[in-house]
Amino acid sequence: MAQLTSTEWALAQRPVGLPQLSDFQKKTTDVPEPGDGEIQVKNEWMSVDPYMRGRMYDRESYVPPFQIGETMQGGAIGRVTASNHPGYGAGDLVSSMAGWRTAWTAKPEAVMAMKLPETGLPESAFLGVAGMPGLTAYAGILRIAELKEGDTVFVSGAAGAVGSTVVQIAKIKNCTVIGSAGGPEKCATVMALGADHVIDYKQARGFDGLVAALRAAAPKGIDVYFDNVGGDHLTAAIEVARPMARFAECGMIAQYNETGTPVGPHNIIQVVGKQLKIQGFIVSTHIDMQPAFLADMAKWIGSGQMQFNETVMEGIDKAPDAFLGLFSGANTGKMLVKLG
Repeated sequence: MAQLTSTEWALAQRPVGLPQLSDFQKKTTDVPEPGDGEIQVKNEWMSVDPYMRGRMYDRESYVPPFQIGETMQGGAIGRVTASNHPGYGAGDLVSSMAGWRTAWTAKPEAVMAMKLPETGLPESAFLGVAGMPGLTAYAGILRIAELKEGDTVFVSGAAGAVGSTVVQIAKIKNCTVIGSAGGPEKCATVMALGADHVIDYKQARGFDGLVAALRAAAPKGIDVYFDNVGGDHLTAAIEVARPMARFAECGMIAQYNETGTPVGPHNIIQVVGKQLKIQGFIVSTHIDMQPAFLADMAKWIGSGQMQFNETVMEGIDKAPDAFLGLFSGANTGKMLVKLG
């Protein structure tokens, strides 16, 4: 059997501000045959996600930082090519955290690998609507934001992988939904997902414009804010929140590449008077919701209630470009790299 090799990406240096292509380095490594309890997998898809920017800092967080020169990690979907593990056979479809590479050999538990069912969904869906971003949306809107039928819900980053799923779950639960997205094309996408109102944040041009647009869409205020952006979006949501509103803090992409001192919401005092609940969350804390999530998602996708968009770049060489595209709005829905 010919020796299997893997093309992989690592950090060449830690980015300062917005990452550059020069911050990444490519390498090729040999992929060994599986030892006892190991499997060998060729990746067919890999994910790039905004949270990966946080792992590029050398600081403590909920996941360890990427190390210079070491292959980065992230979500991936692949097929087993050889197995020395009783629970896996050649051809099995697996998800793992062994992304940023084309192939790997390891014990499944070492890379958080799990065998996936043959559901009829596209393989890529397990990195998006039926994977980590989908579960993030599901746990955040239903558990953290305590969504109630009839709520008025504001979703920032509404054209992204997580935000677009939140929009549709809220509509399934009979809520009024306001989405925020950048540019006419993305706004049209969010409307096509069922949102009642869409704010083009590029036209709003900051806090005052966002507040005016939110007040026009929700004269009585919002009950829920699902935050993927932070910054002016968070400040505007506080301004128009109704008493006892619930905020699910999923991400703050507006600050991910900040090199100065970030400015917090100037109206934070309203959190007290309005008795707002503002809670951050990490999806791994809510993995107990996975069975209900998969059951609901299969039902919603099957009935046509849940749509999903993907932006796909071809080939492992495009992985850094795909990642950088997250910060310029290059993706509608889930950003993926097709490897197979």
